[in-house]
Amino acid sequence: DMSDGAILGADDIRNRLLTRFASIDRQHLAPIVNATGVIIHTNLGRAPVSNESAAAMASAAASYTALEIEPDSNQRGGRMQEINELMRLLTGAEATLVVNNNASALLLTMSALVSGRSVVLSRGEAVEIGGGFRIPDLLRQSGATLVEVGTTNRTYATDYAEAIDEQTGAIAKIHPSNFRVLGFHHEAAIEDLAEIVRFHEIPLIDDVGSGALLETTAYGLSAEPTIGHRLAQGSSIVTASGDKLLGGPQAGIIVGAAHYVDRIARHPLARAVRADKTCLAGLAQTLRHYLRGEADECIPIWRMIVADQESLRQRAELIVSHLAAAWCNAEIVDTTAAVGGGSLPGETLPSVGIALLNRAGMTIDALARSLRMGSPAVFGHIEQKRLVFDLRTVLPEEDALLIKALQAVSVH
Repeated sequence: DMSDGAILGADDIRNRLLTRFASIDRQHLAPIVNATGVIIHTNLGRAPVSNESAAAMASAAASYTALEIEPDSNQRGGRMQEINELMRLLTGAEATLVVNNNASALLLTMSALVSGRSVVLSRGEAVEIGGGFRIPDLLRQSGATLVEVGTTNRTYATDYAEAIDEQTGAIAKIHPSNFRVLGFHHEAAIEDLAEIVRFHEIPLIDDVGSGALLETTAYGLSAEPTIGHRLAQGSSIVTASGDKLLGGPQAGIIVGAAHYVDRIARHPLARAVRADKTCLAGLAQTLRHYLRGEADECIPIWRMIVADQESLRQRAELIVSHLAAAWCNAEIVDTTAAVGGGSLPGETLPSVGIALLNRAGMTIDALARSLRMGSPAVFGHIEQKRLVFDLRTVLPEEDALLIKALQAVSVH
C-alpha cells in the first residue's frame, strides 16, 4: 500500500476506486439470512418484525400520517393515543410512552422522576450490558444518586426499606437480562417492594428488559417477567425493549401509573428521544398480533421459538437434496439454538442444522466469508471445523434464499 511506501500502478488505482465506488453504491443494511442459531441477534439487528408490521412501517414512512392530529375534530392530538389503548388492553397499563430504545426509556424515567434525589438498587442489579453500558453510569447521568443495598447474590426487602430516607426518590429493579445468578441467591419480591414504595409515596421503577408479553413457560422456556404481570404485582413504572421478546421494532416502552408517565412525557428529554411515526406504526401492528392471539403465528421470533424439531428436520432434508449435486459433503446435524439478545440468558432450544465441510481450495473461514459477502448474505457459525446453518433462525420462506446462496458459492 502507498502508506507503506508501495507504488501503485494506474490499473491498481482504478480497480481500487471501482471497488470502493461499488461498496458505496451497495446497500449496507440489506436483508440477510440469519442461520447462526441465535434468535434475537443483537449484531444482526435483533428481532425482525412481522410482514404486517414491516408493511405498516413502510406505509407510514412513505406517506403523511395523522400522527398528532385528530381527523374527527381537526385538532392537535397526542401521538401515543393508539399505543396507549393497545397497551392498556394487553397489560392493564394506565398510560404508555414510547421512545427510541430501552436505555433511553430508563434514562428519561430516572431524569424525570429521580433527578436530584437518590435511587435504591440492589448491588446484584448494578449491571453492565452490551457495549460497556453500565446501569450505575446511566443513573448518575440522570442526576440521581445511586444507593446500593444488599449483596451481589442476596438482597431482601428489608435492605431497601432500611436505606430509604428523606432524599430517596425511588426504588429501582433492573432485570439482569444477559446473565443469570444460580445457587445461593435471593431477590426481593416485587409485591414487597410495592408495599414499601406505597408507604413512602415514591415510585418503584422496574426495568424488565425483554418486553415479554407472553408467558415464556408456556413455550418450554424459563420464566421471564412480563410487562402486565409486573404492573399487576405493583410496579409503578415498567420499562422494556420493543425489539427483544416483544418482537417489534427498536423502541423503549414506558408503561405504568398515568401521573408518573405524564411527568416523564413532559420532561424536556422526552422530545429528544421520542419514537418516530415508522416505529409507532410497526409497534402498533406488532401489538395487534398479541391482541388477536396470533403472536406465535405472525411474529418471526415467536415462529422460530415454537418451530418443532420434525418440521426443522424435514426442511433440512429438502435443502440437502437441492444441494446434493454441488455439496456432496452436506449433512444434517443436531444443533442447539439460543434465544439471545439480552433475553432469557443461557436459554437454549434443540434445533436442526446443515453442516458443510471445507471445499477443495477453500478453507472454512474463507467459505464463511464468501457467504457473508454474497447476495443474499448468509451468516452461519463454525463448529468442529464445519460451517453450520441452524434452521431454527431461518424462516421457512427463506429456505430458497439459503439454497440459492449455497449453490452460488459452490460454483466459485
